[in-house]
Amino acid sequence: MRGRSSNLCSLLLFSVFSLLFGAALVSGFRICSFNVNRFNSAKAAKPIVLHTLTKVVSKCDICLLQDVVDSDGKAVKPLLTLLNRWKSTRYDKLPYASVSSKVLGKSADNMQQYVFIYRRDIVNVTGQHQYEGNAFVRPPFVVQFYSNKTDIKEFILVPLHSEPEQAVQEIDSLYDVFEKVSEMWNNTNVMFLGDFHAGCAYVTRHDKKSIRLYTNSNFSWLIGDGVDTTVTDLTDCAYDRIVVHGQDFLKAIRPFSGKVFNFGKEFKLRRTKVLDVSDHYPIEVRLKGSAFLHLAPPLLILLGVSAIIQFFLPAL
Repeated sequence: MRGRSSNLCSLLLFSVFSLLFGAALVSGFRICSFNVNRFNSAKAAKPIVLHTLTKVVSKCDICLLQDVVDSDGKAVKPLLTLLNRWKSTRYDKLPYASVSSKVLGKSADNMQQYVFIYRRDIVNVTGQHQYEGNAFVRPPFVVQFYSNKTDIKEFILVPLHSEPEQAVQEIDSLYDVFEKVSEMWNNTNVMFLGDFHAGCAYVTRHDKKSIRLYTNSNFSWLIGDGVDTTVTDLTDCAYDRIVVHGQDFLKAIRPFSGKVFNFGKEFKLRRTKVLDVSDHYPIEVRLKGSAFLHLAPPLLILLGVSAIIQFFLPAL
């Protein structure tokens, strides 16, 4: 009986930890991009908007926010505060941090920032660079990240919120950004992400012939042309995109994980409530590599071990 109990215990232990590791492997490391449509202090002061945005960002290990109007920090700060209140534990204090570009734009009434919000308990910022030049209305704010929870380890994220009428030229100019930052950091693991306006009338099939990120086969587009990243029924356009360079980075990405996150459907929100947050849906992609202790809640592990002990202790 004792031997049988021992075998059953081993089997149960194996099953529990297989499930936990399986959940970690399915989840992966998530990178998101979200055009938050003029996210400012007034918008952050709306409880439902802030609560919904917090739920969206909390799904991500790194989340790029675009169209942030927050030179004084009164919009991003309450978002970070709420995120950290949700996710902090006595062992993991203030897990979320942010890094922001300067205020960018060429029109006084349309100045914006790029903001990366990231889990600093599992990812570090190892470099940042504000691209300069006249090729963009809002030049990319490039950030290099490192995480030992991914297969790729160190990678560069290049954001772009293009000016719609200049979308073709700005997307093509991302190639020049790639050349500069990959040489600067000696790293070709580069991902481009953001609201490129890369669809409908702004970027046509003919336009792709003059965009190097399309014509160069080393770049892979993970959000397809047929995907609708917009909320309203008036548009059906793949404006928001994720593009990666090189086979190494492509192999480090979970197949078919590049997609739109319909948070309205997920959180059961009416269309009007979704539009209060943005007229875009966030997009996401997952990198390979498990983060067991990050993704499997410690409480779940303790409960599993406790149940095993209580079940088998009388028989030992």
